Amino acid sequence: MNSEIKWQKSSFSGSGAQCLETAIVDGEILLRESDDPTVIIKTTQEKLAAFLLGVKNGEFDHFVG
Repeated sequence: MNSEIKWQKSSFSGSGAQCLETAIVDGEILLRESDDPTVIIKTTQEKLAAFLLGVKNGEFDHFVG
């Protein structure tokens, strides 16, 4: 399954392995950590959109402080 998925990461991740990667397959959003690509989380576009709105609104800033 992973060999046919086109994964994307943020340009802010740099060249290191410390990043989240995303992909879309059959309308589902896939998330994985680049340093452990065997663990994949699936979600919907709607749920990811709601989460990203919260990120943009600063609701999760305390995690990276």
